[in-house]
Amino acid sequence: MESFKVYVDVKAKFSKDGRLIPLSIIWTDGAEYKIDRIIDVCRAASLRAGGAGVRYTCMIYGKESYLYYEDNNMWFVERK
Repeated sequence: MESFKVYVDVKAKFSKDGRLIPLSIIWTDGAEYKIDRIIDVCRAASLRAGGAGVRYTCMIYGKESYLYYEDNNMWFVERK
């Protein structure tokens, strides 16, 4: 099954030490999904959908998901 990028809006904050921290994802239909926890942050490529940037491994409603912040300042998730 092939995946593709879905660009999404993200509510985020900057910490006092300058880190960018996503708080929730706003899906294309306007539904907002709160990020319960960030497990890992690293530079990585999306092997499924293409593209690269900072990959946030997030827990959203008990499921692990990847959220990418590209160098063009846009956020995306992988969708099947």
